[in-house]
Order: sequence, then C-alpha cells, then structure tokens
Amino acid sequence: MQNVDRRNMLLGLGGLYGAANLTNIGSALAYPITAPENISNCVAADVGFNTEDNVRGSACCPPTTQTTAVPYVLPEFSELRVRPAADRLTPEYIAKYQLAIKRMKELPDEDPRSWKQQGKIHCAYCNGGYSQYMSGHPELKIQVHNNSLFFPFHRWYLYFYERILGSLIEDPTFGLPYWNWDNPKGMLLPEMLEAPYPNPDPTRPPNPKFNPLFDPYRNVAHLPPAIVDLDRGNTGGDKDCVAQISENLTAVYDQMIADSTANPDAFFGTNPDPDPTKIIAGKIESGVHTAVHIWVGNPRMPNNEDMGNFYSAGYDPAFYLLHSNVDRMWQIWNELDIRNVNPSNDDWLNASFVFYDENQNLVRVYNRDCVDIERMGYTFEPSRLTWLQARSIPRNKASNIAAKSVGVVKKVEEIKFPVKLDKTVKVLVKRPATKRSEDDKKKASEMLFLEGIKYNGEQLFQFDVLVNDVDDGIETTRVSSEFAGTFAQVPHGLGGGHMLMSSGTAFGLTQILEDLEAEGDEYVLVTLVPREGAEDATISNIKIKLVPLAN
Repeated sequence: MQNVDRRNMLLGLGGLYGAANLTNIGSALAYPITAPENISNCVAADVGFNTEDNVRGSACCPPTTQTTAVPYVLPEFSELRVRPAADRLTPEYIAKYQLAIKRMKELPDEDPRSWKQQGKIHCAYCNGGYSQYMSGHPELKIQVHNNSLFFPFHRWYLYFYERILGSLIEDPTFGLPYWNWDNPKGMLLPEMLEAPYPNPDPTRPPNPKFNPLFDPYRNVAHLPPAIVDLDRGNTGGDKDCVAQISENLTAVYDQMIADSTANPDAFFGTNPDPDPTKIIAGKIESGVHTAVHIWVGNPRMPNNEDMGNFYSAGYDPAFYLLHSNVDRMWQIWNELDIRNVNPSNDDWLNASFVFYDENQNLVRVYNRDCVDIERMGYTFEPSRLTWLQARSIPRNKASNIAAKSVGVVKKVEEIKFPVKLDKTVKVLVKRPATKRSEDDKKKASEMLFLEGIKYNGEQLFQFDVLVNDVDDGIETTRVSSEFAGTFAQVPHGLGGGHMLMSSGTAFGLTQILEDLEAEGDEYVLVTLVPREGAEDATISNIKIKLVPLAN
C-alpha cells in the first residue's frame, strides 16, 4: 500500500447503437476484444464527423511501417520509474519533461512515436477506427470507453507514451507526472502547462505559446487560479474555493469508496454486452475523469477541442497528466480494500490492443499483463488522500420523504419506459430489502441502477441523481448525502448529426440510506436532474438491486 498515505487511512459504454435518423456505429460487444492483426485494416474515424469544422482531422489511423504486431514481452527493470505529482515538480524535472515533449513534437509526423501519431491513438480506439473482425464481427467497432476496457487500455497507452518520452531524452527512469486533482493542492491546471517559455527571438519576451506543454485549445476561463470542478466540469467558477474543494473531495470519495468498494463492476464498468441495458460505465470514468475532460476543453471550439472531445483529447499534454492520475486511482482502489480485485474473467484478461513501442516496433499487449504496475516498471510518488475523510453529510435525516410522496410521485411499475430526460424526473423505486443487518451489508451492496441510457454522443451529456431529496428550495450539492452522483459523457463525434449512444450507470445506496436514516423505508425517491445535452436522452429502466460483494 505504498501509494496510500497510511496516516490518513480511515477504511480497512459500451455501445453505440443505431436508430431511425441516427448514425449507426457498431459497439464493442464480442469478447475478448482483439485489436486488428493487421493495422492497415483501419478506417478514418469519420462516421458522424463534420470534417469541415474539426481542427485535428479525422484521419486517425497509425502509420503502416509495420502491419503485423508481435506479442510484447515486459522487460526486466532494475529501477522503478516514479511518476511524480505535477504540482510538486522541481524546475529541473519540468525542463526535462518539456525537452522530452519538444523532441517528440520534432519527430516527423509519419514516425509512430511522433506527437501527432500519439494523439491519433485515442481517436482510433475511441472513434471507430478499428473493427472487431478479429473477434468475428467485422461489422462492429472497437470502443474502449464506457466499459471495462477503459482502465487497461489507457494504462497501456500511457506506458508506451512514457517510455517513448524517456527514450527521446535518454532517461529510462523518466516517469510521467500525474495531475493530482484529487488533492486540494493539485486542483488547479498544472502551471507548467501554461508557463512562459523562451522566445525563439531573443529580443522578445518569453511566451507560453512556445512552451512544448502548451495547447491553444483550452478553456481560458479555467486557467490558474481556477479550481477544477470534479463533479460537473463545466461550471463557470461561481463557487467559492472552499465549497468547490469540498465537493471535489466528496466526488472522489463517493466514486472510489461509497459506490465501488468490493464491487469491481461498479469501479471498472461491466463487460460490453449486446443488450445495452446491461452495460454499466465505471464510476471514475463517467465521473471525475469525464469532468476533467469537460473542464479543460474549450467550449468556444466547434467540438470542444482538445480535451472536450475524444477525437482530439490526445493532442493536449494535459490529457496524459489526467490519465496518469486516473491510472493512479486504479492502483489506489486496489490497495484500499483487500476485496477490491481486478476482473478475472478470461474475456477481460485476454482482451488485447496494438501499439508502437519506443523502438518503433508494433506490439500486441493484453489486459492480463498490465495488472501489476511494478512488473510494468513504475510506481507513483505518494500523495495524501484527503478525500478519505470526505464522506457526505445529510441535509434531512429521517425525512420519510418517499412515503410522503406516494400518490404524488409515480412508482417505477406505474411508469411507461423509456423515460425522457428533457426535464426533471421523479420516481419511487421499491427496495429489495429493508433494515438490512451489518452482516447483510458485508455480503451485498444496495445499488441504484439506471439502465439503457440513450443520448446524443456528439455533444456533452450530463445529469445529476438525487436520493430522498426534500424539495425545500435549497440546492442539494455533492457534499449532501442526498446527492447520489452525476453521470456525464465526453462527446465522441464532431458535430453535423446525431450519434446515438447507449450506456448505464449505478450508484451505491448503502451509505446514503444509513446517513439519511432511511434504512427502514420500503421505497426510495429518485430524482434525475438534466444538466447538459439531455433534450433527446432517455432511460430504459430504473431499479434497485442487491449486488454481491467480493469476499
């Protein structure tokens, strides 16, 4: 547990589906997902794209200097690379990092290690560049978001990116910094990304645009000293810093602990499935990860470039710092509780991707080989986990609001699904059991499932979920126990049409009902509050289930 500050330890999409008048893109349904044996079998990720307005282009395929991947063998490491917190870097380390990025950007575009090719990787795997022909479904596209591929794909992506940077500066110990957005001291965009840099013209002053870490497509309203919003991502800075930090910490606590402890499906997301009502996106992915993407992306750009759209996110250095911390969240989650185990099914373990390594060799990697970061040759500099103490606080205990709403609010069984999210939705959901004992709670987590969420994947989509919320005129925020969480998605396309996507989400209820003193209630009042892009969104089903926990 070297990445967990023991002094502060308090605790022992899948699918893209077609519909009438909507672009049809196949989804990752057949496991184990296998990236193409021949990478020339890649197509431009232009389905649903407005190619006239995008600034990064839709040609996301890698160079074909090699076409057939060889199995990758992890090398032996005499020394672990240490990934440091971005907010604590020394000037010397920042200079080394800038030099590595500078040299990557100086490589010819056709070099698979180049900045442009590294940026294309995310587009190819996230925007329909590869099909599942290796899995027997050439009509379906590989998608690494909103399902259990999210964490392992991005771990491998950063692994090779980091090794390429290290090789370019001849430093095998180079570790990619992580943006420590889960700690109050790291909740600003890392200043090195926007720091002035020597002007090529010595007669002119330094300018951030010459900084290798600079990206012109960031939301200037969110540059330091603005504090990141880990919940909704697109706020206009109307909260004071104390309130924003508190909400951020609670968001991480909820997604790492309240929703996911001993529940791998909730943390990783579920395996893709032909039935979209069975697909659940992982809590970190659809939560804080998505919020940071949205927060950094420029809303004035046609497609929220760069970070605000999957096709362009890999072109911003901030993307890799974000995902370095996402990768750290996986490691920390494993260490928080002995029951926090990785998926063990063969379909997940044998899923594979192809990348170019630091020697320009095309290699195939498997999920099963990325579950041990020390075997992969790196670790993380420890940071204090302040969010371990950020459990939410109830606004109204023992309100009995669910019982009071009977006859006023419809029960799930009285609703005709699918339900539109174009306005606030209230529904009473029956619980499978009441007054559960402590032993019962150790065996199963009570979870609220929102299944078959369908929405336009070419725009930001976001809604909040409240539980037993009393409508008393006071806003319920993330720090309130009644705030179950947020579901948000980064746009996948580039405008010019509709791309219907389907996913699902789940929220832990056990701690919420304890805090609200509602464990004896037969029903739960669920309120869905649309925030962004929900005009045409629908939900196919709402239910509460007891999910067995890992032993």
